[in-house]
Amino acid sequence: MSESTTRDLREQATRRAIEAFNRRDWDTAMAFYTPDAVWDMSDLGIGVFEGHDAIRGLFGDWLSAFDDFEQELVEFRELDDDVTLLVARQHARLAGSTGFVDLRYAAVVTWAGSLAERVTMYTDSDNARAAAERLAEERG
Repeated sequence: MSESTTRDLREQATRRAIEAFNRRDWDTAMAFYTPDAVWDMSDLGIGVFEGHDAIRGLFGDWLSAFDDFEQELVEFRELDDDVTLLVARQHARLAGSTGFVDLRYAAVVTWAGSLAERVTMYTDSDNARAAAERLAEERG
């Protein structure tokens, strides 16, 4: 498989995972991660989740706080063969409320082929870009 095909597959996988997350389709969402994947939300003060069960639990807990939820991919960039940066926006209505919450976040993703092996979330896009660039340089 060519490098550009792998990169295209990763962006497509990211988009499909976000769509599955929006539908609360955890089986489909988890198919985009390695079995031992890590979801790191330390920058948000939430912690680190390791493996499908822990990540699935995080997703379910996160969305249980909302009656309406939509997430969209704003930006997707490849930094090297195994590191990508994404910027996304969440628009959600808290359960039992009429108020909406908007959250823009960035994530650095490392890949094992076409599956995500580590996702590190950031509230600041500039910090995420810097971290992704450092990681790509270290791995390059």
